[in-house]
Amino acid sequence: MAGQSCLVANDWLCWEYVTSRSQELTDATVEHVWITALSVLIGVAVSVPLALLARRGRHWAAPVLGLTTLLYTIPSLAMFSLLLPLFGLSAALVVTGLVLYSLTILVRNVIAGLEAVPEDVREAARGMGYGPARLLWQVELPLALPALLAGVRIATVSTVALTTVGSIVGKGGLGNLIAPAVNSSFKAQVLTASVLCVLLALVADLLLLGVQRLLTPWTRAGRTTRTSRTSGGSRGSRTGGPALPASVKGA
Repeated sequence: MAGQSCLVANDWLCWEYVTSRSQELTDATVEHVWITALSVLIGVAVSVPLALLARRGRHWAAPVLGLTTLLYTIPSLAMFSLLLPLFGLSAALVVTGLVLYSLTILVRNVIAGLEAVPEDVREAARGMGYGPARLLWQVELPLALPALLAGVRIATVSTVALTTVGSIVGKGGLGNLIAPAVNSSFKAQVLTASVLCVLLALVADLLLLGVQRLLTPWTRAGRTTRTSRTSGGSRGSRTGGPALPASVKGA
């Protein structure tokens, strides 16, 4: 019938749904964002000590990497069911599950970043009087930031997707809209909430990429130097190793 509402017709694309349910969409998006952000932040805070522990030797590396890998293999529904007696039907249940899933990616990336720090940079810092703690915080971790932030980007995108599973306890952000809409074949709600999930992942990745470029300016300087060397000229004859972070240069 001419002029029939897209909601009544159950169309996939329906602006009327967006305008009439704007508050519901906003609330679900906000919940999705804070659950994702909190899970990733806690994941980073936990993964750094675990990576440092694993770095102490094989007798620590095997249990840490093995445990984090094992956690990642547990299906999300089973993970939430195992955590249910501890946290009940709460947001803490979802956040804890997402933190556990993020550890596999984050721990491995922190370890990879620390192992990529050139030994001559460490020796230079030790020669300048840096102790183990100062060497770690002012030299190794700053130089490991590119790998760490790459892991954070992957973990964030993954967490945006996994947060939707939290709808089984009513704390799934946009998943709270997707799950019932799939069951009822409410096409506009399925598509709109799914598109918002994709947009959240893209925006989060772009924002983290900008943070990575802001916090690691020496990586851009290194690329500029390599480009200038390959272009020839007198600058191509310069020699040099990996750039030190500002905390070491200014020491």
